Amino acid sequence: MKIRTALTTVFLLLFPTLSFAGESKLSAGDTAWVLISTALVMMMTPAGLALFYGGMSRSKNLLNTIAMTFISYCIVSIVWVCIGYSLSFGKDISGLIGGFDKIFLNDIDINSLSGTIPEYVFLMFQMTFACIAVAIISGAVVDRIKFSSWIVFSVLWSIFIYTAPCHWAWGGGIFEELGALDFAGGNVVHINAGVAGLVLCLVLGKRKGYNKEPMLPSSITLTALGAGLLWFGWFGFNAGSELAANGVAASALLVTNTSAAAGAIGWLFVEWLKTGKPTLLGIASGAIAGLVAITPAAGYVGMPASLIMGFISAIIGFYGVSFLKYKLGYDDSLDAFGIHGICGIWGAIATGIFAKSGIDGSFMEIFSWHATQTYSQFLSVIITIAYSAVGTYIVIQITKLITGGLRVSEEEEIKGLDTSVHGERGFELGL
Repeated sequence: MKIRTALTTVFLLLFPTLSFAGESKLSAGDTAWVLISTALVMMMTPAGLALFYGGMSRSKNLLNTIAMTFISYCIVSIVWVCIGYSLSFGKDISGLIGGFDKIFLNDIDINSLSGTIPEYVFLMFQMTFACIAVAIISGAVVDRIKFSSWIVFSVLWSIFIYTAPCHWAWGGGIFEELGALDFAGGNVVHINAGVAGLVLCLVLGKRKGYNKEPMLPSSITLTALGAGLLWFGWFGFNAGSELAANGVAASALLVTNTSAAAGAIGWLFVEWLKTGKPTLLGIASGAIAGLVAITPAAGYVGMPASLIMGFISAIIGFYGVSFLKYKLGYDDSLDAFGIHGICGIWGAIATGIFAKSGIDGSFMEIFSWHATQTYSQFLSVIITIAYSAVGTYIVIQITKLITGGLRVSEEEEIKGLDTSVHGERGFELGL
């Protein structure tokens, strides 16, 4: 008996990664990959999205645009660890929201695990998604929203609007019950934020001089650099969402890059055909459209599907930003809804069309599976749109009561928010 016990002890010491069935065991490889992915996604907000949006804004509002994305990251970082994580991943309440059991990270320590990684790593990874979701909304309303109102809105939206779809998709909520797939945030991040941006810009109204005077980007160079950083960070966004260093993560990495490239080429093709000019802004926008579309599907589709999804997302995105908003007359400043909302909807539904069913049966069995899955995807999209639209409108009204209004004065808007709000200028050109 003593010999057997000694041999068992030696065996466990020699093979520390083994565990008994049903037990969670820390994986150093998985932990290292998600740590890296967290850092990659973090970079997407105060660096990638800040430059992408900043370069598209007018020069007199460049710093204000960057400041809105930067402060979004700071605000949501605090909100998330205090209450956001608990509402998203706490004990399920009727499939609608998480409980308060993890508020202020209660009962979580360095030994707590989420699957094969420390829970601290998991919650930090998820925090970066919440941060960029809020920052995406800012693109719809730059040039005219009060900075104080943006801060209040960010706090309220991240608590009351972001956490519910996050719980529905990943915390044991109603999307899981529906069987809806959202690998890395099609509903949770892109559709949710895109619809919120549309509602916010409709309530806020158009910029002074919109469609009457040119509103030229301050620096397409900055936008292209920002797009490159977003593309780089998106590898963590999608491949990191597997929460493990395995073949699915590798496949997600592959299809993410393929869809982005197909999106960039697709936008270039359509724009060149329609306008006769292949713009760098179009190439960058197409890459982001492709990245948005593949996000919900990254862990479920293969390379051929990612080519189709990326290319179609570029066509949809191009007409969304060059035709739809002008036809309907809303002022989505930097096309938050046009790219994230519209391409996010396409990506979520396309996930049902192209996801691998795992069925080796007849054509009708496979078709039936995809039809059912696409229906589930469609339902999840409708629920997300409705919740985000109504919830965002309520948050806007509360923000207006707290801050006394959303919009800067006409004088501040004409002068530019960099100098009138921040007392700074993005470019010193000797003027």
